[in-house]
Formats: sequence, C-alpha cells, structure tokens
Amino acid sequence: MHATGLAAPAGTPRLRKWPSKRRVPVSQPGMADPHQFFDDTSSAPSRGYGGQPSPGGLGYPPSSSDAAFLAAPMSNMAMVYGSSLAAQGKELVDKNIDRFIPVSKLKYYFAVDTVYVGKKLGLLVFPYLHQDWEVQYQQDTPVAPRFDINAPDLYIPAMAFITYILVAGLALGTQDRFSPDLLGLQASSALAWLTLEVVAILLSLYLVTVNTDLTTIDLVAFLGYKYVGMIGGVLTGLLFGKIGYYLVLAWCCVSIFVFMIRTLRLKILAQAAAEGVPVRGARNQLRMYLTMAVAAAQPVLMYWLTFHLVR
Repeated sequence: MHATGLAAPAGTPRLRKWPSKRRVPVSQPGMADPHQFFDDTSSAPSRGYGGQPSPGGLGYPPSSSDAAFLAAPMSNMAMVYGSSLAAQGKELVDKNIDRFIPVSKLKYYFAVDTVYVGKKLGLLVFPYLHQDWEVQYQQDTPVAPRFDINAPDLYIPAMAFITYILVAGLALGTQDRFSPDLLGLQASSALAWLTLEVVAILLSLYLVTVNTDLTTIDLVAFLGYKYVGMIGGVLTGLLFGKIGYYLVLAWCCVSIFVFMIRTLRLKILAQAAAEGVPVRGARNQLRMYLTMAVAAAQPVLMYWLTFHLVR
C-alpha cells in the first residue's frame, strides 16, 4: 500500500476511474431545493397546510365578521349622506310649493266631515230659510268648515266637478255619443270657464278698489258650488227627459243665485253690511253691481255647460 501523495511505481498498471452512478436529485418545478434546509418564501406566496395559496395572508381565510366590520362604516356613511340629501330636497320642495301653492291654507278648506257636507248641500239647494250668513272667527282666524256651515270649502266643489264629468260621460254614453276626446273637451271647457270667472272677478275687484278678505281660493270654492245644481239637472234629465231637466235646473239656478248674493255681499260689501248703511255711494254701487253680476253668471254657466247633455 503506497502512501498518499507518492507516485505509483513503474510497471504498476493504473486503474481507470469510472464515473459514479449515484443519481443527483434534480429539482422539479414547484419543489424546493433538496440541499436547502428551509424553503425560500421571500418571493413565493404563502401556502397553507394543503399547499394551496391562502387569500387570508397567514394561511387563514378571512372571516365574515372582518368583512362586515369593514363594510359597515361605508354603508352607514352612505345611509347618513342619503338621508341628509333627502331632507334637503324635501325642505327645498316644501319652500317652493308654499311659494306658489299655499298647502297649509288648502288643508283648511278640506277640513270637513259628513255632517258638514250634508248641511252644506242642503244649504245650496234650500238657501231661503237660512238666516245667519256670517263666517265665525276664533282669534282673528276663521274656524274650520266642519264647525261653520258658512265657511267656504273645496271638498264639495272638487267632488262635484269630478261627479259632473262622470255624469256627463254617462249622458253621452246613453246617447251613443261618448268618446274620450269629447269627455276631455267637456272637462277642459268647464275648467276654462272657471278660470275665466276667477280672473274676471279678481280684475273687477282690483278696478273697483274693494278692500275685502275674499281670496282666490274662496272664489274657486264659491264658484265651484254651481256644479251641485248641474249634476242634479243632468241626472233628472236622464230620468225624466227635458221637462225634468228644466224644472230642476231652474230651481238650482235660483238657489245658487240667492246663495251667492247672500254670501258675497258680506265679502264685497262687508263694511256697508256691518254698519247697516244704505248703499248710495258710487263705489258702493259698483260693488253691488259686481255682486249681482257674479251671482247672475252662475245660472248662465250652469245652463251653458249642461243643455247639450240632455236630449
């Protein structure tokens, strides 16, 4: 046996070294290097026990409570912002509506009940026996219509107008003349005449310089009471023909004339009626003529808007 590092003696055959057949492990994609003690996790995403990527970050899936905790502040902020916008919008709409349409005042004209409606309809048909026509006040404010039969309301005129349109459609249907266009023309003409009446009265009051508490809504209420008599005349005409129509319409025309005279004289001639002074001045004469003209226009319009519905 030779010492290490000394050359082999001459004549001794040299042994040929064959390559080692030991297999060197080759790293596969997705597998760690076998010579490393630990996996390199600096660039690879963290994996759980099953080897699958975990969206939670530390191998644990995110819980539903964490997601709800993160989403709750956003939803609360959205709800608060939406409610504030809705409140601002409601306030803006209320201001603009009250500027053009007095909603608070309209509530007064619809404060009625069944007893008031029954008594008011009776007063419109039989105004001859009624004595006290003055509107009652409570602390400089007129009481609600349900407490005072003389107070104007919009419930009866509105319901009477709608009923008049329905009765007109019924009358046209019984005569085989019904059509949506004709019914719409009937409704629009009635509204046009009502608007023309209100504008004419307001202009006349301005020209005559009448200081009165009569408002535009009061005028609409008083002028709308004529639809009650128009409904009665058309229904009677459908049941009993033209004779019944003319009889009932004539009665209702006289009744609405008396009603308007006794009601408007306290509004237009309030000072003279309160003092009991005879109407002798020029302006008072004009006010009296205006009152008579408004009252006389009601029967004319009642006939004009209904005569073609009865044949």
